[in-house]
Amino acid sequence: MSVRQTLAITDDQLCELMETFSSIDKDGSGTIDVSELQQALELCGLKIPNYQVRDLIAKYDSKVKDGQIDIEEFKQMYADLKEERDIGITFKKQNTQDGILLCKLINKSVPDTIDERAINKTNLSIYRRAENHNLALMSAQSIGCNIVNIGDDDLEKCKPHLVLGLLWQVIRIGLLSDINLANHPGLINLLEDGETPEDLKKLSPEQILIRWVNYHLRNAGVDRRIRNFQEDIKDSEAYCYLLEQIAPRENGVMSGPPLSEHNLEQRAELMLQEADKIGCRSFVSPKDVTSGNYKLNMAFVANLFNQYPALEPPEDMEMDVVEETREEKTYRNWMNSLGVQPYVHYLYSDLQDGLVYFKLYDIIRPGVVNWKKVIQKFNKLKINFEKLENCNYVVALGKECKFSLVGISGADINEGNPTLTLGLVWQLMRAYTLSILRQLAGGDSLINDAAIIEWANAKLKEGGKKSSFSGFNDSTLSDGRTIIDLIDCIRRGMINYDLVKDGASEEEKMSNAKYAISMARKAGAKVYALPEDIVDVKQKMIMTIFACLMARDMRSQQNGETS
Repeated sequence: MSVRQTLAITDDQLCELMETFSSIDKDGSGTIDVSELQQALELCGLKIPNYQVRDLIAKYDSKVKDGQIDIEEFKQMYADLKEERDIGITFKKQNTQDGILLCKLINKSVPDTIDERAINKTNLSIYRRAENHNLALMSAQSIGCNIVNIGDDDLEKCKPHLVLGLLWQVIRIGLLSDINLANHPGLINLLEDGETPEDLKKLSPEQILIRWVNYHLRNAGVDRRIRNFQEDIKDSEAYCYLLEQIAPRENGVMSGPPLSEHNLEQRAELMLQEADKIGCRSFVSPKDVTSGNYKLNMAFVANLFNQYPALEPPEDMEMDVVEETREEKTYRNWMNSLGVQPYVHYLYSDLQDGLVYFKLYDIIRPGVVNWKKVIQKFNKLKINFEKLENCNYVVALGKECKFSLVGISGADINEGNPTLTLGLVWQLMRAYTLSILRQLAGGDSLINDAAIIEWANAKLKEGGKKSSFSGFNDSTLSDGRTIIDLIDCIRRGMINYDLVKDGASEEEKMSNAKYAISMARKAGAKVYALPEDIVDVKQKMIMTIFACLMARDMRSQQNGETS
């Protein structure tokens, strides 16, 4: 076993260590003391503050305990410090302070979420950084991140636990978003006896990944199976077999060398060296593997799946895979951004027990849900009856909230009837949007479509704009210019009209719509709609855009902000 394998350092680094140590150890004693250690580490590219050097001596002087460090102790110290630096220093919290990195990461996870033209990249004053933070937060929310406890000031101050929490949500969404039948028809291979493609939709991405690992373990002819990304992967055995199965033969990935190592951390390092042969040494260190870090190991496996799924769809099976619609995705992201539990992966199956509906009702009208009537833990023998009972109460609450639920029963919700489910979910989203306006307006104020349209036209006129519209289905809204003008009235000078097109073609309309959505979020509006909703004049989604802009304007007025 070479030192490189044991300590996770390269041969070049090892040679550099030996030369550095020899140059510092001028008396040839084979050790260096505290006065020499800082210089030695700095020559190896590691700058350590004075106050940490004595702590390092105490930690690594494990043999004689004489305040001296020998070459073996120096190697171990270097390897550990290098690993910490590779993980921790490559991403400094200050990198998020201007908001640009967060915006870029969101676009990496869900392409085209943010129009690059909306990002402030120069003259990054605290005000312009705050605009970027708003853009990042509102955009993260639109893709399903829960930002309830995060504000632009938290990003400005780079609060580690909040920034890292947001980063993880964005990364997770990017890693898991394509793990579905529409993008990978070969996932049909993961079905168990008696299951249909519809059953696969009911699984979370994490559950699908576990099935995927076990599928390849079975193909490898081994008995090993995993049930989680914690205890079951700590010995790297499943990873070794998985990598050998999915890697192209020409890359020479082998399970044998790592599995012959009995030290688990050293085995994990050897396994990651095999992963590196296919460019997949990402997210985890050997210690992350052996400690069973759930998030990082799940990310490691998701990245393997995205790069090398190694799944061929059966030739003899015909499938009619229906992709998630824009409307379904928007509703799902809205729910998840509010922090509902359980997390909604598939709109219809994940709402069938009624629990997410109750949490939405409780957010929209606190206190409306009588939780004593809600069954939250199901009896295996009565689970179907209990879920139906919940769904009946869901419909009853909808009627109490004056929703239009003609022809909708609890059974329709329980069965995941697409049309009726979407009808109820839309009314919940609309009620949520109007509840925010009602709170800002003073509780008892009547806020309806007519009031929003009247406010928007008055705001446009007050701002000296020529734009106006008659309703949320007005075809003139398709070019995005009216929405852009309204944003400029709310936040004077925010819009760069050099970037706004005439809207004469579909391409120009889409360009304006993308700019409008991103600039609305940059202004601080919680917009979930997509550019396509503007171009296609989707009445429901356009209503939410204007309502969110109205809420933003009301909040600004209450806070004494100047437009």
